[in-house]
Amino acid sequence: MPPWRPISRRKLVASLNRLDFTGPFSGGRHEFMRRGDVVVTIPNPHRGDIGVGLLSIVLRQAGVSRSDWEGT
Repeated sequence: MPPWRPISRRKLVASLNRLDFTGPFSGGRHEFMRRGDVVVTIPNPHRGDIGVGLLSIVLRQAGVSRSDWEGT
């Protein structure tokens, strides 16, 4: 997985797909991805990358630890 730093939305979605999440699906104001009973809200696309703080919130929702994300 990518290192722990800001990431583009496209890379976030691709990385979550590699972790067996499906989607993104349309819903309300934000898209979401799903793996079994776990639903993760995906931030809307912005001009810049998704910061480390928001990345940590998304990964917490997904149940992915930082060490799992970095592949160590």
